[in-house]
Formats: sequence, structure tokens, C-alpha cells
Amino acid sequence: MPPITPDQAEIEVAGGVDTHQDTHTAAVIDLVGRVLGTQQFPTTGAGYAALLAWMRGFGRVWRVGVEGTGAYGVGLARRLRGEGVEVIEVDRPHRKTRRFQGKSDPIDAIAAAKAALAGERTGIPKQRDGRVEALRNLRVARRSAVDQRADAQRQIKALIVTAPDELRARLRGLTVTRLIATCANLRPDRTDAATPATAVKIALRSLARRHQQLSTEIADLDELLEPLVAAINPSLVAVNGVGADVAGQLLVTAGENHDRLTSEAGFAMLCGAAPIPASSGKTTRHRLNRSGDRQANAALYRVVLCRLRWDPRTRAYAERRTKEGLSKKEIIRCLKRYIARELYQLITTNDLQLAA
Repeated sequence: MPPITPDQAEIEVAGGVDTHQDTHTAAVIDLVGRVLGTQQFPTTGAGYAALLAWMRGFGRVWRVGVEGTGAYGVGLARRLRGEGVEVIEVDRPHRKTRRFQGKSDPIDAIAAAKAALAGERTGIPKQRDGRVEALRNLRVARRSAVDQRADAQRQIKALIVTAPDELRARLRGLTVTRLIATCANLRPDRTDAATPATAVKIALRSLARRHQQLSTEIADLDELLEPLVAAINPSLVAVNGVGADVAGQLLVTAGENHDRLTSEAGFAMLCGAAPIPASSGKTTRHRLNRSGDRQANAALYRVVLCRLRWDPRTRAYAERRTKEGLSKKEIIRCLKRYIARELYQLITTNDLQLAA
């Protein structure tokens, strides 16, 4: 009599990938955690297709855990999502686990597969194919230009300290704007560059012109960023204390698919604004959260400072909490938590309005 069930019923499997710049190492396990195989693939379109086909050779791929979905694994994650495979972002194994098991690409791939199967230290990766990703790319260039301009300004002031007395007296009392313009217009004799007095003028002119070029670059990027942020979420930009820079950072932190954040508490934790219990014995208190996205935390901090100066409700809250015995740091922590809740609601409400 022929069997009722087929000889080889398709089984469900889970995958894990340890990502690198040139190669990805993949592992496949069954739903009870047994390792079915490991294999290495190149980080190309053909390599991604071969990796997925290799995984499907063991059965129906249930989910795949990928390390570094925002870096080396972004191309693979995009390909897997396009093929209808659930992608889970996994953290690196604990150091204690690595000390016992060792470290290699197959071991890390197996650990990623087991983490995806168990749902431990996992999350939904950000999508990298929308307007928020375009916003992130532009912000990377702007932040780099801002940092380099600040470095150039600090170097100019450091050179002035050791400059000859006549030049130092000429430049010391100037504002930053006039200082940059004055240094950029210096006319040193380039044939006399071996003289310290001439060399410092050449250096100051070079740094000042670099400062001006970076300022022009920042202004050009702002012309692109401001309308883009307003187009993505106009209600967020209109909030008191939130400008294009703060709104852009929070949108990038939340991601294009920010529905992966299950609640406003999760958004606050992502921004490092969720209070952490720090109680012991007779002491009951909370402390600042120093984890999460520090750029998003800094954005919330700027909103708090703006409202502490200009918003009557925020100033009244700070005065009341000060009378209750809270320090300024604790008050700012509380305000960042409240503002994170408010802005998260605006981010999610904007999606509902667009859908309507």
C-alpha cells in the first residue's frame, strides 16, 4: 500500500548570516536548533541569490537572522525582504558565550540563526529604500561638514594663540565672522614660507577659506534637507522647539518603517530617554539612560533647552519640580521622556493622515 504522506515533506528552517564586506557566511538550522549546514557566499547580487537558493534547499525558510542590517548586511536584507523572507536583526553574541564557544564566521552565523529562532536580542531592521534613507544620506554629509568646520575654527584660534604679537593683537578681539573673513583675505608672501610669521598667515588663510567652503556646503545641503523633512512630516517640524535638524534626526532614528517600534516607550528607549531604575536598599531613584541613539538623545536635549527658555508650561514644570527637590539633570531627563512621547505620537499620526 502506498504511504499516505509524501516521502519527503518540506520542513521549516531558520537561517543566520554573519556579514562582512566581501563575503557573507550563512547557516541553516531546523526548528529544534540542529545545524543543517554552513556556507560562504560573495556580497554580490548573484551571491545573495545563491545564498537564498542554498537555504531553500533545506526546506521552507521561516526567518533569517542577519547581523549588521544597517551596514554590510543591508544589501542582503533588502534582497531577502524582496523575496518575501522575514528578516530579523540580531545582536552579536555575548562575550561570555564567545569565550566558551570561540569565534569564527560559521559559529557566528549559527548563533545568529539560533537567536532568530529563539527571538532573543532581535529586532526588525530598518528599511533602506525610502525618503528617510535619502534624508539619512544627506545628513551624514552635513554632519561631517559641520564637524570639519568646527575643527577648522578651533585650529584657527589655536594658531592665533602662538602667532606673533602684531598678528595676535590684530585678530584677538574679532568676532568669528570677522575673524574668518580677515584670515581669508590675508596676503602672505608665499616665497617666504620658511619664516614662522609668514607660515602662520598662510595656515590661517587656508583654514579660513576651508571654513568658508564648508559653510557654503552646509547651506547647500540645508536647502535640500529642509523641504525634504517638511515633506516627510510637516506636523513634526511645526512643533515648538523642533526644527528641520531635530526633526530630521528623529525621523532617521525611527526609520522608514518605524512601525517596528511597538510603543512610545520603545521609541524613548531607542532615543536613550527612558529612565533606568537605580534603586538599592532604602534608596528609590532612576538614572539617565546612556544607551540608545545618542544623536537622537542630543536632538531631544536641544528641544528641552529651547522650551526651558521660551515655553511657559515647561518653565513652570521646571520650577515646580525644583521645589520638589529634583536636580536640573533629573528635570531634563523627565522632560526628554515627555517630549519623546509627544513626538512619537506625531510621527505615527502623520502616517495615519497620509493613509487617509
